[in-house]
Amino acid sequence: MQESLTRRSLLKVAGCGFGATALSAMLGESARAANPLAVKQPHYPARAKRVIFLFMQGGPSPMESFDYKPQLNADHGKEAPFQREAKVEQPGVGTMRLFGSSWKFKQYGESGTWVSELFPHIGSVVDEIAVLNGMHTDNLAHAPACMQIHTGATNFVRPSAGAWVLYGLGTTNQNLPGFITINPQLSGDGGSPQHFGSAFLPAIYQGTAVSLSKTIGANADIRYLQDKSFPLQQQRQQLDFLQRLNRRHIEATAEHAQLEGMIESFELAFRMQSEAPELLKLDAETEATQKMYGIGDGPTDAFGRQCLLARKLAESGVRFIQVNSGGWDHHSKIRSSLPRNAKSVDRPIAGLIQDLQARGLLDETLLVWTGEFGRTPYEQDLSNGKGSMASYGRGHNPFGFTTLMAGGGIRGGIVHGSTDEYGYRAIDGKVHVHDLHATILHQLGLDHERLTYRYAGRDFRLTDVHGTVVKEILA
Repeated sequence: MQESLTRRSLLKVAGCGFGATALSAMLGESARAANPLAVKQPHYPARAKRVIFLFMQGGPSPMESFDYKPQLNADHGKEAPFQREAKVEQPGVGTMRLFGSSWKFKQYGESGTWVSELFPHIGSVVDEIAVLNGMHTDNLAHAPACMQIHTGATNFVRPSAGAWVLYGLGTTNQNLPGFITINPQLSGDGGSPQHFGSAFLPAIYQGTAVSLSKTIGANADIRYLQDKSFPLQQQRQQLDFLQRLNRRHIEATAEHAQLEGMIESFELAFRMQSEAPELLKLDAETEATQKMYGIGDGPTDAFGRQCLLARKLAESGVRFIQVNSGGWDHHSKIRSSLPRNAKSVDRPIAGLIQDLQARGLLDETLLVWTGEFGRTPYEQDLSNGKGSMASYGRGHNPFGFTTLMAGGGIRGGIVHGSTDEYGYRAIDGKVHVHDLHATILHQLGLDHERLTYRYAGRDFRLTDVHGTVVKEILA
C-alpha cells in the first residue's frame, strides 16, 4: 500500500531533491577539479596559445648582439664618463675603462634592424622579431636575477612563469605535461629547480624536465611509466589500486600537496605512454628539417635538437616550453668565448622561427629570448693587469639589457627602448622583468592582475604588485 504524503514525508522527499541538486553541482565542480590540467578559458581572446622561452643563462652581451653602440667602439680604452652604481663591486674592475666590441654590426631585413655579425641567421629573420633594448632587472647576482626572470621574485620561493601559465590555462594535450623545460641547469651560476617549480601552486603545475644528450645523434630521454612486460589494462589496474591507497591516506590525514601532485603525476605518466616515446624521436624528422636546425653540425647540434623538440612539443599542444643554453657568463675571454655561444644558438633559433612560420604556428606561438641580465660596457680584467686584452671580459649589468620577442601577436621588425650611448643603463622605453611577464600573460589572454592564487592569507600573482603590458610591441 502506498504511503500517504504527509508534511514530514514531503519535506523528506523535497530535502533529498535539494540535496541531489547540491550534490550534482558539487560533483560537477569535483569532476572539473579532478583534472587540474583541463583547458581553462582565458580572461579575454588570446593572441598566443603557447610560449617557447629561450633562456640564455649567464647574461649575453647586448653590445655584441642586438644593441649597436658605435660610440662605445669610438671611445674604447677611455675612462667611462658615468659613475658605477652604488654598492656595485666587481672583481677585476678598477678604473672603468670602456671596452669596445670586436664584431661589426649591419642592418638586416626590410626593417633595417642592427644585428651583430655573430648572429647572421637571426638577422635573416629579424623582420619577425621585436628587439627590446630597454630591459632592466633588480639584481646583478646570477641566483636572484635568474629567479626573477623565471618567477618574478629575487629571493622568495614563488611559482615559475610556466607554472602560472599552466595554472591559468591548462593544457590541450592531456597525454603530455603542459610545462616542459629542456636541459635545465639545476645548480651553479644561478641554476635551480625553482626555475620550473610550482612553489605554493598545486604540484601538478610544476615543469617536467627533459634531458637531451649532448652526443650527436641522441634523442630525448624522459622518465615515464612503461613496462612492456605487462599489458596496458593490467598496468591500469595496478595504478588504480595504488591511487586508491594514496587517496585513502590523504583522506585519513591532512591535505598533502606533495602526495596530491604525485597522484596526478602518476596519471599523467601513464597517459604519456601513448604519445611521448614517438614524439621524442628527433631523428625521425626529415633531413631538410634537421639541417635547418643545425642538427648534425657539431657546434649547433645540441641546441638545434632542443629547438626542434620545442617545435614538436608546441605542435603537440604543450602550453609552456623552455629551452636552455648555459655558459653566457663571460667575465673573461669574451672575445674567444662569445662567438662559440653565439654560433651554437644562432642557426637553431632562426630555424625554429622559420619552421614555426612554415607550419602556420608562429602567429600563435610566443617566442621569448633572454638572459637574466646583460654585461657591462667597461672591461673586466680578472688577471689584474697580468694578462693581455684577449683575457678581458665583461661584468654583470642589470641596468640595461636586451630581450627578443617574436610571434604570438608581437610586432616584428621593430626596436623598442634603448640604453645610453655605451649600453650601460636603459633610458628610453624601459621594460622591467615584471612588465615582460605581464606582456607574456597578456598575449596568452591572461590579465596579470587577475591571475591570482590565495596562499597564506593573501592573493599572489606572477607580477606581485607591479607590471605593465608593453603595448608598443603588440601587433
